[in-house]
Amino acid sequence: MHVLFRRVHALHEMLSRRVIKESLSIAASPCMVRRRVIYHAEGFEMKVTLFAILIGFTGCAVTDSSSPQPMSYDEFRGQAYFQPETGTYVINGDELVSNDKQMREVYDAYVDSFVALQAAKDGFGETQQGLIVNTVNGADDKWNAAGAARITYCINSTSFGSNYALMKSAMHDATRQWERIGKFNFIRLIDQDGAGCTNTNNNVVFNVRQVTGQPFLARAFFPSSTRAERELQIDSSSFEDMGVYTIRGVLRHELGHTLGFRHEHTRPEAGTCFENSEWRALTNYDAQSVMHYPQCNGGNTGNLRLTDLDKTGAALLYPGVQPQLDTANADFVDGDPILNQ
Repeated sequence: MHVLFRRVHALHEMLSRRVIKESLSIAASPCMVRRRVIYHAEGFEMKVTLFAILIGFTGCAVTDSSSPQPMSYDEFRGQAYFQPETGTYVINGDELVSNDKQMREVYDAYVDSFVALQAAKDGFGETQQGLIVNTVNGADDKWNAAGAARITYCINSTSFGSNYALMKSAMHDATRQWERIGKFNFIRLIDQDGAGCTNTNNNVVFNVRQVTGQPFLARAFFPSSTRAERELQIDSSSFEDMGVYTIRGVLRHELGHTLGFRHEHTRPEAGTCFENSEWRALTNYDAQSVMHYPQCNGGNTGNLRLTDLDKTGAALLYPGVQPQLDTANADFVDGDPILNQ
């Protein structure tokens, strides 16, 4: 989910195994822990990178128990994941930062938001906010009507290899589910698939590419991103067993970012995983939201699906399509049910 999260097995199963090795590296604050645990089960070692390997910048660094302080810039930057291949950073789990200048801007926004929250008495418990859209200089970060009508993309078949067919199907399903609730259209340009489907291909709005060995399942972008930044990266681990989570659920979350939606858990009601306050509320807070990390006090214990509030928020930001609310939370594509995928 704006680096999603590594695969995780059921918690009760993990706790039933004997821990034989554990290493912790704590960057900046006790709230931000990168934790790798190796479990022993049935004669072999199984490495599990915990769900919260890159939760994001929670802003919970403290100098003493009574005076919360924001992280320093070096601490903040040190928690980002740097991609040597692209020279970019990934923060908050799956959000892109292009360079050091933008990192400084993101940090300044974090500090401003942190100070404002500390100044608001009991703000974490009282503010009521909902599905949120990213903002840039106070304006909604979304596609204009013309751009929303034609969000073209390609899939790099060379990078996906044997996963290509599954990726095509999963992207089709995930994009159609979003299209049913807002006035925007994702259009795959089949003739642009192949090795030429990169972030230098200006025939499409964005490209989808498989990567390997990254500390995330996927990472996305916002509508305000430059073409070079508009690349949806999917780590090969997303095609492995993720328990209740699926590649379609991962894509539903990441596509939410491409439409401008922020992580739901950055809202005060979540009480953790704070990022910044550069967003605008669209609906009431939704712990079940497809944009909410489960490990950040989320209520989503199954696959990542669009909730009624997600659908209402998308229709408010991109009006023109009546959201098809479904209290049973089943997913439909072109009238056909996608059963628990």
